[in-house]
Amino acid sequence: MTTILLLFVLGTVLLVLDLFVPGFIMSAVGVMAMLAGTSQAFNLYGVGGGLVAFVIGAALLGIALYVEYGLLPKTAFGKRFFLHAAVHGTSQAPAADTSSLTGRECVALTPLMPTGQVEVDGRRHEALSLDGHVERGARLKITGAQNFSLTVTKL
Repeated sequence: MTTILLLFVLGTVLLVLDLFVPGFIMSAVGVMAMLAGTSQAFNLYGVGGGLVAFVIGAALLGIALYVEYGLLPKTAFGKRFFLHAAVHGTSQAPAADTSSLTGRECVALTPLMPTGQVEVDGRRHEALSLDGHVERGARLKITGAQNFSLTVTKL
């Protein structure tokens, strides 16, 4: 009985400590300790004792998760561990901006083999050459946009 109790306490403590240690190793070991305690209960006390241990383990797990993710983020101490801000930026121009460039001319800033950088109106864009290799400084025509880059052809 003591071994089962120690395994459940160890599992719960490891699950709580996982909040302070990066990675998932503490959680994995904590869950394994709780499963080992449940297995030990099945071996020593049969199906009835094993099921009771399983229910207690599930309740402890539920309580630990509720405290970690439900109550802790609302405390002053917990606010230091959770992200409460959002990034309001984009890594790429919106699709409407790039599709409006179709038919315009641009200049290759880097060699396109077949991808590289082009300049349109002083702005740098990722581009894919449909004609294969294009030298740096070549004048190109934008034929469309796909995914996160423009498609270009030689003039």
